[in-house]
Amino acid sequence: MVIVTGAGRGIGRGHALEFGRQGAKVVVNDLGAELDGSGGSTGPAGEVVDAIRAAGGEAVANGDDVADWEGAQRLIRTAIDSFGRLDVLVNNAGFLRDRMIVSTSEEEWDAVIRVHLKGHFAPTRFAAAYWREQQKAGEPVDGRVINTSSGAGLMGSVGQGTYSAAKAGIAALTMVESAELGRYGVTANAIAPAARTRMTEAVFADTMAQPEGDAFDAMAPENVAPLVVWLGSAESKDVTGRVFEVEGGILSVADGWQHGNPVDKGARWDSAELGPVVRDLLEKAPAPAPVYGA
Repeated sequence: MVIVTGAGRGIGRGHALEFGRQGAKVVVNDLGAELDGSGGSTGPAGEVVDAIRAAGGEAVANGDDVADWEGAQRLIRTAIDSFGRLDVLVNNAGFLRDRMIVSTSEEEWDAVIRVHLKGHFAPTRFAAAYWREQQKAGEPVDGRVINTSSGAGLMGSVGQGTYSAAKAGIAALTMVESAELGRYGVTANAIAPAARTRMTEAVFADTMAQPEGDAFDAMAPENVAPLVVWLGSAESKDVTGRVFEVEGGILSVADGWQHGNPVDKGARWDSAELGPVVRDLLEKAPAPAPVYGA
């Protein structure tokens, strides 16, 4: 039994349809908001539910705001009340308000951090509480949390400081979830997808353009779903705390921050002596990946 947030359109829609095609029961969550987070509609979620049911699957719609504390709790309860259990939570919902740092307003910062970062934490918080209760009651638990980071969160992206910060936070949150929830029989992983969505097709129009003819559409959002479905399967139970980059047919495991080779003086450093020490460390360290758009 699977919850997919932000499943009315784009990548989330692909996840929900593929889970349904593979026989999972699906809660299709979508607030129905516009790209900037305004407005709302039950239409997109209902359309995905109809498509899953038309293909012989089982699905229900949920219109709760995943970044609202009570809404997130209702979302988890929808799965349990509708299908009797919860096995997989796919956190996907989000939107953009792109600005350069110098132009970003407090409202824009708060809105993006809320939807992406809190919108990942809040549903996971209540899903984790459910799985902990199951485990303590002696019920077998084989749960999955699959989060959605971004290349912007891993590398940074010019004009997307807030979004990059939120997505980097999601990657770090995933590692902590993996460490904390493993004791309850739950894995946590993240994806950093590149695909054509309402968020990307306007910003990266040339890259996201559909190819002509029968050529493979590498940026089709449904290309991301097979990895997410596999991460939600029993076969992935030994995989946790990882971030996967996926673009079209390309798949890789992102290698995040690592401890570098240290220099230990054995005493407090003096700032006057640090210049050559730091430069030597930098010379031996790998060069950072370039920021997107720099």
